[in-house]
Amino acid sequence: MGLSAAAIQQGLDAVARIEPGFARALTVAGYPDPRIRERGYGTMLRTIVGQQVSVAAAASMWRKLEAHIGPELSLERVLESDFDTLRGCGLSRQKQGYIRSLCELVVTGAVDFEHLPEDDEAAIAQLVRIKGVGRWSAEIYLLFAEGRGDIWPAGDLAVQAGLHKLLDLPERPSEKRTRELAEAWRPHRGATAIFTWHCYNNPAL
Repeated sequence: MGLSAAAIQQGLDAVARIEPGFARALTVAGYPDPRIRERGYGTMLRTIVGQQVSVAAAASMWRKLEAHIGPELSLERVLESDFDTLRGCGLSRQKQGYIRSLCELVVTGAVDFEHLPEDDEAAIAQLVRIKGVGRWSAEIYLLFAEGRGDIWPAGDLAVQAGLHKLLDLPERPSEKRTRELAEAWRPHRGATAIFTWHCYNNPAL
């Protein structure tokens, strides 16, 4: 599961000791709530279903898909389903391709959500083998579902915007610069990322 409230607090306290901007923001915004998702392929399946559609559309598709494959989320049943059946769940041809990729990789053991590599980069490399899953989706899974404390989604625009505000930078940092800025915050970059999301749209900051 994701980072606990205690882990987030511990990580942010450590970063705040070396970054005055974070220390100031903590006094105003306080600690963020944990962001926790269930560990396993089901979370990634739901992520794929929800990509690039509204929250309402994603919820509707998920209800239909779950009703079709069962609450245990049978991957074999997905693979046995024809195009029209999955289309009836609201899934486009592209989404069906992504979902089938996930199911095939899990069923064959090529991606094992219960035993992902301990090394974060190796785990990301395994997850992005799934069609439709890019680095950001892999990082979010590892942070929210596995609670890996040093995940740093530097390509996330909200993370970049949060740093722009928290560090009083002249402009929103690039992905490369966002990675560079966070080097000093290891091994607490996961808590830091959650805090940037907590702060970037906060009118008090």
